[in-house]
Amino acid sequence: MASKASFNTAYIFRISLVAALGGLLFGYDWVVIGGAKPFYEPYFDLTGADNAWLSGWAMSSALAGCLAGALLSGALTDSLGRKKMLISAAVLFTASAIWTALSQNFTSFIIARIVGGIGIGLASNVSPIYIAEVSPSSMRGKFVSMNQLTIVIGVLAAQLVNLLIYNLAPVDREATAEVILGSWSGQFGWRWMFAAEAVPAGLFFLLALVIPESPRWLLQQARIEQAAAVLTRIGGAQYAAMEVEDIKQTLQSRTGDANPRERFDPKLLKIVALGIFIAMFQQWCGINVIFNYAQEIFYAAGYDVSGMMFNIVITGVVNLAFTFVAIKTVDRWGRRPLMLLGSGGLMVTYAILGACYYYQFKGAVVLVVVLTAIACYAMTLAPITWVLLSEIFPNRIRGAAMSLCVSALWIACFALTATFKPINVALGASGTFWLYGGICAIGLVVLYRYVPETKNKSLEEIERELTRSR
Repeated sequence: MASKASFNTAYIFRISLVAALGGLLFGYDWVVIGGAKPFYEPYFDLTGADNAWLSGWAMSSALAGCLAGALLSGALTDSLGRKKMLISAAVLFTASAIWTALSQNFTSFIIARIVGGIGIGLASNVSPIYIAEVSPSSMRGKFVSMNQLTIVIGVLAAQLVNLLIYNLAPVDREATAEVILGSWSGQFGWRWMFAAEAVPAGLFFLLALVIPESPRWLLQQARIEQAAAVLTRIGGAQYAAMEVEDIKQTLQSRTGDANPRERFDPKLLKIVALGIFIAMFQQWCGINVIFNYAQEIFYAAGYDVSGMMFNIVITGVVNLAFTFVAIKTVDRWGRRPLMLLGSGGLMVTYAILGACYYYQFKGAVVLVVVLTAIACYAMTLAPITWVLLSEIFPNRIRGAAMSLCVSALWIACFALTATFKPINVALGASGTFWLYGGICAIGLVVLYRYVPETKNKSLEEIERELTRSR
């Protein structure tokens, strides 16, 4: 095995960063609609109680695309390769940004959002797989965590772009729909919020054209010389020779892709089931409720509009800062300790947050507890979930298995978002967060019992450990 010093770290960083641009666009596309919502709704006549379901469809339509993209990506990633899927995602992001900005009617707007959602579904599946497959084991966690970092940067970029464009021609947030519709923001400003995504999306497309294909996928296609060339550039000739031989052994140890019985191997099904649980738990731990419903949460804590806006920016900054902590610790502390820290930490934090609402604490106390929850999530469950999902599946089924897990993640995301308000009405803010704390307790037990440590192990070593007979 090549020493850490002999790896071409700058090259690995460059190609991983290109793949991680899919995460940045994922984050931007996911959040930008929130800032544009007060302005496109009057334009498409979505205001008023009678149009509530149309307003909800506008906000959630991208989720339909996410699920479709995640489901499609499995078979396509394994058959066409990782690089082509990254290029496809870039094309979809670019098309969606321009199409949404130019939409003149609601149907066109929805179709454009679904196209962007398909891009998110592809990128959320392929980007971490690609990074994991080009990264040496000693630094794989750090590089895969870059994908989560770029997601967070994309979220923050969308918030800043929305704010900057809004400030070009401010409109009172309490203004009537007619006033907003007659303003520059109501006619054009929201379009620029979406259009701005075309710049990084176009860059992603151009850069994705020049990165190499995943060496592990190339070996699956028996393109040994091309795979060896990529691995040589990553770690030198000796590293390439060892990796090629190791990967070939794991591929040859299984029956062919054409044999459908392999997909029903009990050992593989257990691994896929674990991956699905990890993906769904990342959503059902409840933290995304704080991002999606931040205004309601801070309003219940006694903040006015300006205070809520400021607090939302603070949550974004904390989220970004503690993602860097994850990148620093994932290859030192390991995946398993960080996942346990995240589930246990959120369990305790939600218990305290629920108590704050129950005893009607207001202001800074609630803000500090919310920021603690975000910090805990940002350095643990948020990035480490993607690291584990990119690592635990065998080479031959990685694309398909990842597709199932990402699809489950988006279904869980939809369920979490759709059920928060009814649960909040039924249980109150305190009971809602205590419920999420209970879910985290269940997650802690399952993760403690079943999640393996994958730190400093090659993907082939992980495959052999997880699929060996017990």
